[in-house]
Amino acid sequence: MTFDPTRRNLVRNSIAWGSAAAIALPLIGQSFAEEPKKEESKKTEDKEPEVTATEDLMREHGVIRRGLLVYYEVISQLRQQPSKVNAAALQQTAKLFRTFGEDYHERMLEEQHIFPMVRKHGPEFQKYVDTLTEQHNRGREITDYVLAVTKGGKISSVNAKPMASVFESFVLMYENHAAREDTIVFPAWKKNFSDKQLDDISDQFEEIEHKMFGKDGFDDAEKKISSIEMELGFGDLAKFTAPSPPKL
Repeated sequence: MTFDPTRRNLVRNSIAWGSAAAIALPLIGQSFAEEPKKEESKKTEDKEPEVTATEDLMREHGVIRRGLLVYYEVISQLRQQPSKVNAAALQQTAKLFRTFGEDYHERMLEEQHIFPMVRKHGPEFQKYVDTLTEQHNRGREITDYVLAVTKGGKISSVNAKPMASVFESFVLMYENHAAREDTIVFPAWKKNFSDKQLDDISDQFEEIEHKMFGKDGFDDAEKKISSIEMELGFGDLAKFTAPSPPKL
C-alpha cells in the first residue's frame, strides 16, 4: 500500500501546528493570569508601609525630644543675653509641647492605653507608672510657666535666670522619662498583645490622632518643630556634630 506524500505532509503539518498550539495556549493563559498579579504587586509596592503602634509612640518621642533641645539651646543665652532670646519661638515650642506632647501623646495614648496595661506587670512597673505620671503632671506645670513667661513677646531679666534653671531640670527629667518609656515601658506594654491586636491598636491610635488634629498630627508637629529650629538657627543637623577629642 502506498501513502500519498502530499497527505503525509498534511498530517505532519497538522501535528506540528497542534503541538505548537498546545504549548502556546497555556503560556497565553499564564500571561493573562500574571497581569493581575503584577498590578496587585505594584499596588502593594506603591502603598506606604503602615506605622506600628510602638513605632508611632517612639517617633512622637522624637518630636518631643526636639522640643526639649530647643529649650536646651537657649539656656546659656537666657543667662548671658536674655534680651536676645526669641520668646516667640519658645512660646510656639511650649504650645506644640502642650497640644502634641501633653494633650495627645501623654493623655490620650500613654495614660489611657499604655500605663493601665503596664501596671499589670507587677509592683516594679506600678512604681514606674506612678513616677511617669507624676512627671507628666510636673511637665504640665512647667509648660504653663513657659507659656506665661513668654506671653508678652519678651523675657524679662527677672525671669531669665529662673527660666534657665527650669529648662535644665525639665530637659533632664524628660530625657530620662522618654528613655525609660522607650526601653522599659513600651516593650512591657507590647508583650500584652498579639501581632493582630497590635495592628488593631495602631488603627485605633491613628483614629485618635485624626480626631484630635483633623489630619496627620505627627507630620504637622514635625513640620512645626522644624520651622522653630530653622527660626532659631539650628535647623542644620551638621551643626551638632561633635568636634574631635584632644589627641593623647
